[in-house]
Amino acid sequence: MLDPVRLRLLREFAEHGTMTAVGEVCGMTSSAVSQQLATLEREANVPLFERAGRRVRLTAEGRRLVRHAHIVLNALDAAEEDLRSASTPRGPVRVACFATAAVHRLLPAIAAARSRHPYLHVVVYELEPREAVEALRDGGCDLGITFTYNLIPENPPPGVSRRLLGVEPILIALPADHPAAAGAVDLRSLREEPWIAGSRGTNDHEMLHRACALAGFHPRVIHTADDYALVLRMVREGLGAGLVPELVATVVGVPDGVVLQPISTVEITRTTHALVRTATPAVTAMLELLGARP
Repeated sequence: MLDPVRLRLLREFAEHGTMTAVGEVCGMTSSAVSQQLATLEREANVPLFERAGRRVRLTAEGRRLVRHAHIVLNALDAAEEDLRSASTPRGPVRVACFATAAVHRLLPAIAAARSRHPYLHVVVYELEPREAVEALRDGGCDLGITFTYNLIPENPPPGVSRRLLGVEPILIALPADHPAAAGAVDLRSLREEPWIAGSRGTNDHEMLHRACALAGFHPRVIHTADDYALVLRMVREGLGAGLVPELVATVVGVPDGVVLQPISTVEITRTTHALVRTATPAVTAMLELLGARP
């Protein structure tokens, strides 16, 4: 079998014409080039070179082998490029993500991807966790960014792996002039308070009920809202108290007249995860940019 390395030397000889020139191009001595091409001639079992005065030139068989060398080496180069491309992160990669994580984590990761992985194209779908899990299960997205509460433990569905992105405390939002707003809040002091909860059927709604149950009462939910910016403004207007993740202060901002305080009665945390079914190079690159951990 003909050696591809020696075929490359033959191709260079056909282009440059001397052993010395081939050596300069390939970083070899002229004698090393000569030895390799002599070995190729023995492998081919036909004369590839002939003397022409003080120089060496290709024979008809040598020129014929050069044509084959072009075909073989181009095919090898294409194969190497194809393999490199297979491991190169390239889009599109479809990401389902809830709003606060999209602002805090996903958008910075996309910005970093533009410089690190120029062939990676990210498509964003704003979806709540249950919707994101469904989209991942049904093949509607490649990566889902979701959250769970420690009071409502959940496992990923079969065939889906989960990576940790971060854990944050749940805080209570109160009007700044509320009697309980001076420091850490005992939920039991708010048993008569009106509450603003997430829409019925959402984890936010259930989380509030479980937290209050652990404090020994059933919350009097008057209003429902899923937009944290709206929740905080409703709190400012005195419509009730609300539970919000710490990240909301960074992403949404806390309006004047509202304070976020820790809860002393029960520990409530929100854990953000990245969910994947198939770890393609594109998905793996996004997990790295998101800072995902096992």
